[in-house]
This record gives sequence, structure tokens and C-alpha cells, in this order.
Amino acid sequence: MANEDSIAFRLAQVRERIRRTAERAGRAPDSVSLLPVSKTFGEAAIREAVAAGAHRLGENKAQEIRSKFEPLADCNIDWVMIGHLQTNKAKDVARMASEIQSLDRLDLAIALDRRLQHEGRAIDALVQVKTSTEPTKYGLPPAELPGFLRQVAGDFPTLRIKGLMTLAINLPDKDAVRACFRTLRTLRDQMRELAIDGIEMERLSMGMSGDFEIAIEEGSTEVRIGTAIFGGRIYNDDYYWPETQRPGSAV
Repeated sequence: MANEDSIAFRLAQVRERIRRTAERAGRAPDSVSLLPVSKTFGEAAIREAVAAGAHRLGENKAQEIRSKFEPLADCNIDWVMIGHLQTNKAKDVARMASEIQSLDRLDLAIALDRRLQHEGRAIDALVQVKTSTEPTKYGLPPAELPGFLRQVAGDFPTLRIKGLMTLAINLPDKDAVRACFRTLRTLRDQMRELAIDGIEMERLSMGMSGDFEIAIEEGSTEVRIGTAIFGGRIYNDDYYWPETQRPGSAV
């Protein structure tokens, strides 16, 4: 039996909570996947997670993917970019990541496509949509989503759109949090009805350590969990979000 302080134990606990929540919501347990988020954690912790079966990991910053990519190459990790990405960091994601979940604007799509073409690669992408009123949250405004999807499908074949992502409002009000997730699900359903060629709308990445059970109840197909698996962060979020104030609750 895994030590209760181990990543393996906490990972198993999170998986069990996902299973129970899905069943309570009348959903199949395998309809919700888990993306462990390893931001700020080093090689030892990540190797422990890999040994426990986590071969796909989320990171908030391109420079963290870059710093971990070579030392952990033997682990065959699929790195997923989930944080706000500056266009000048697109080259790292294009070369090292298997997916980006924070595609939220045209200039980023242009930068990624250019770099992906140079690398001879294509990657999966989720469009990040802003569903809260917090000024520190990133994301495409919902009204711009149809036009953005059409443009990406038509102009950027290296970006395979698979669905949508959001960050819920950072409040203790569960109804407000639920409203963010419900908004994203409604948008996903509306985009499905548009049936844009080259666009898939099967995935909803929403829910983190503090709110993932609500997200599952509202239709999330993937939850992004960091703290509940890896433990408290080594650095303050201010260190990891130097461009603005902290944009959202803990992953």
C-alpha cells in the first residue's frame, strides 16, 4: 500500500474522487480524464508521478517544459501547455509539447502555426474561453469563439482543435463557479451545432483541485489537478505569474 504522503497515494485518491463524482452525476467514470499538473515540481516528484502511471503532465509555463524536457526524456512524457503563453515562447511549445490548452488569440495561433510548420509537427489544441468577469483571467471572449474557430480551421492546419478550456471564477461561491463551467458546456454545444469543418468539440477541460467535482457535474471531460496530487507549491504564484496579478485559483 502506498504511503499516505506519497504522490502515488494522492494520485489514487484523486482518481477515486473522480470516479465517485462521475457516478453520482450519472456519467461513466471513464468519461473524465485526469491531467496531473506538475508546475514548480522537480525531477524526483515527476518521476514518482510517472511511476504511478502519470505519463501526461500539464505545465503552466513554457520555460518549465523546456527545463524538464531533456532531463525527463526517458520518461516519455506528453507535455501539455495549460498556462498563458506569450508568442515569443511559442517555439518551445511547438518543439516539445504534445498539446496546448490555452489557445486564446489570433497572434498566438499565427506564432504557433509558424513554429509548428518549421518543426514539421501538428499538435492538439483546446481554445481557452473566458467565462468569468475577473480581469486577471485569460481567455477568448465567448462572442468571438465561432469566428476564431473558423479562422483556425481554415488557416492553421497544424493546430487540431479538440474542444474548449476555461478557468472558473476564484470565489467560494459554488454557484458562481458552477456558472462558469455551465457557460463553457453551453458554448461547446453551440459550437457543435455549427459543425465547422476541421473542428472537433468533444473535450471540455475544466476543473482544478478546488472545484473539479463541480466541473464533472457540469460535463467536464478532463480535470487539471496539481495541488491535490503533488502537494503545496514550492513558490508563490506571484513568482510564476510575473506579467500580471495571479490569474485564478490553484490548479
